[in-house]
Amino acid sequence: MSVEEGEHVAELMQEILQQLVNGISLGSIYALIALGYTMVYGIIKLINFAHGDIYMIGAFTGFFAIRAFHLPFLPALFIAMVVAALLGVVIERLAYRPLRNSTRIAALITAIGVSFLIQNTALLVWKPDPRSFPDVFPFRSYQIGGIYLDNRQLTILGVALLLMIILHYVVHYTRIGRAMRAVALDNETARLMGIDVDRVISITFAIGSALAAAAGVLVGIYYNRIDPMMGTMPGLKAFVAAVLGGIGVIPGAMLGGLVMGVAEVFIVALTESTWKDAVAFAILIIILLVRPAGLLGRHVREKV
Repeated sequence: MSVEEGEHVAELMQEILQQLVNGISLGSIYALIALGYTMVYGIIKLINFAHGDIYMIGAFTGFFAIRAFHLPFLPALFIAMVVAALLGVVIERLAYRPLRNSTRIAALITAIGVSFLIQNTALLVWKPDPRSFPDVFPFRSYQIGGIYLDNRQLTILGVALLLMIILHYVVHYTRIGRAMRAVALDNETARLMGIDVDRVISITFAIGSALAAAAGVLVGIYYNRIDPMMGTMPGLKAFVAAVLGGIGVIPGAMLGGLVMGVAEVFIVALTESTWKDAVAFAILIIILLVRPAGLLGRHVREKV
C-alpha cells in the first residue's frame, strides 16, 4: 500500500469514527424516547402515540425554565422531567385507564387523539413559529485522536447514560421495579398477589414520560430549535427503534435507538438528507418482515 493510499484509508476510518460518534449521540436521544414506548407496551400492551408530544412538552418546559426563570441546565432538566411525568400520569388516568378493558383498537385510536390534542393545544398556546433554545453553556469543541466532540454531545451522552443506568437499577433492584416486572409478566396474578396494578401503571407512564422530556431538553440544546410539531417525527422514529430492538424489552429499546441514530447519520453522510426519514420506516418494514419480534425480542403468539 502506498503512502497516499494509507493516508486515504486513515482519513476514511477517521470519518467513519466521527459519524459513529455523531450517530451514538443522536441514537441516545432516540433511545430515551423509545424506552417510554417499550415500558408502557411491556406493562399494558399499548402503543402510546402521544409519547412524542410529551417529548415536545418536555422541551418547551425546559425552554421556559431556562429563558423565563434563568435556571441552569440541571434544574431545568429536572423540572421538565417532573412536569412531563405528571402529564404522563394525567393522560394515563383520564384517557387510557377507562379503556383498559376495551379493545386494542379503541386504546390505539385514543392515543392518536391525545397526540392531536396535545399538538394543537401547543400550537394554539405557543404558535407554530420555531423558537431558539437558550445557550445553556458556551460551546466548546475537543479533539480526541482526530475525532471532534463538543460539550453538547458529551452532555447528551452523559445524561442519557446516567438515566439509563438509573432506570436499570430501578427496574431490577427496587420494589417498584419488581412490581413492574410482575405486572408485565401477568397482570391478573400480580393483582391477586397484592400489587397495586393501577399505581404501577401510573409510575410506568411517569418514568417513560420523564425520560422523553429529558430527550426533549437535550434536543433543544443540541439543535438549538424547538417547535410544537417537533415530537411527530422523532416520536415515530423512536417507535421504530423500540420495534427494532424488541417492543417491550428495555435493553432492546436502548439498542434500537442507537442503531437508528447511527443509521440515520450514515444515510445523511452518504446520500441526501431527505432520505433519512424514509430509511427509518424502511427499517421498520424490513424488521417486521424478517424478525417481527425485534433484535432482542422473543416471538410470542397472542390473540388480538
